[in-house]
Amino acid sequence: MDRIPVPAVLKDLSRIFTAQGYQVYLVGGAVRDYFLGKKAEDWDIATDAKAEEVATLFKRIIPTGIEHGTVTIPFRGHMIECTTFRIETGYTDSRHPDLVSFTATITEDLSRRDFTMNAIAAALPTGEIVDPFDGRKDITKRIIRTVGDPHTRFSEDGLRPLRAIRFSAQTGFTIEGPTLEAISPSIPIIKTVARERIRDELSKLLTSDNPLPALYYLEQTGLLEHLIGELSMCRGVFQGGRHRHDVLDHLFYTCVYCPSASLELRLAGLFHDIGKPVALAFDTEGNPTFHGHETVSASITEKIMTRLKFPGKTIKAVCHLIRQHMFHYESVWTDAAVRRFIVRTGEDEIERLFALRRADSRAISDIAEEGADIQELRERIIGILKQGHAFTLKDLAINGHDLTSQGVPRGPVTGVILEELMQAVLDDPSLNNRERLLDISRAMCIERKLI
Repeated sequence: MDRIPVPAVLKDLSRIFTAQGYQVYLVGGAVRDYFLGKKAEDWDIATDAKAEEVATLFKRIIPTGIEHGTVTIPFRGHMIECTTFRIETGYTDSRHPDLVSFTATITEDLSRRDFTMNAIAAALPTGEIVDPFDGRKDITKRIIRTVGDPHTRFSEDGLRPLRAIRFSAQTGFTIEGPTLEAISPSIPIIKTVARERIRDELSKLLTSDNPLPALYYLEQTGLLEHLIGELSMCRGVFQGGRHRHDVLDHLFYTCVYCPSASLELRLAGLFHDIGKPVALAFDTEGNPTFHGHETVSASITEKIMTRLKFPGKTIKAVCHLIRQHMFHYESVWTDAAVRRFIVRTGEDEIERLFALRRADSRAISDIAEEGADIQELRERIIGILKQGHAFTLKDLAINGHDLTSQGVPRGPVTGVILEELMQAVLDDPSLNNRERLLDISRAMCIERKLI
């Protein structure tokens, strides 16, 4: 195939360049994704026009990286990144080129790119393919290979080794031998990369359809130990009982079995038992036990995710799922116990917790079906929620102002009494009546000599 179809928008855009004698090519992920059978979500173009020349062709451009020849062109509802053909030399900081030189040919521009599958261009408006490094052949062979010497490519940008593994997760491709072998020696360079950029690559890896091979690549190359050493400590920690795997394999499989659409669930799956090496003890018969590991795991996870600069909201959600994942439902639970479960878990988090439990169970026994206990608990929760009882302090029939009007001193004691009233209402929803709660709170205050 020597040409690819070009969308009408790109044809019209390119004619603005070619009418003035400039070359212009579609490059990067959009071309790669075409050969992968995927629809491109955004477009990048490369041209021999300098950034200031591009600026004369359009009413408006955004100077996103104009010192390196990059501008963004708003065009018919699309934001198209445009970069002048360039070559780069010297990477003192293993991230940014010391010198960017503009060049006249697309082949030289492609020579600076990371992997052969990303070094394919399509001339615009014709769609004619330029593939000097056999990227199409590597896509057909389903391999990831650097453009040129992998040690050189990785020394230029410390994120590239992790990008290779991330691309393997997203494409299902194998990393070819020399490229894979060059990752371990690149770890000192990877240490210079900003944690936010590492976080973003890991997030893309984890939310791919099947991150399992990539997780093993991380371990094989030593990147796992460098990036998340706490996970590496789980290798060789055997769990006994129904478990088929040691803790690390169990975490990998649980992560994979969580829905890929939720980064929080994938992270919770990956970390939910990470505290087991710390919590490990043995009973009188020599069997391993891990009492309280969910609390330890949540604490370790918080440190890892903070280190990797995850947003606080994401950290909170993941750690909450991990803390709650060891619930053990039985049919003998009272309605009050179910109400407390709803409060403890959070109504909005219940289904995600069930999804984590399904993945955890499947990683133990390889049974994908949801257990009858979870089905029963869900039905009971649905029934109880329909009753419209109080589940939060704001649902109580009284508030702090009501207590202070009864003479209760302002301060922490007000919150303590409201929380105790909440617990009473969870036991008996019929108590959630203004007069009854005021009577109960008055009795509490008298007993404690607050009024």
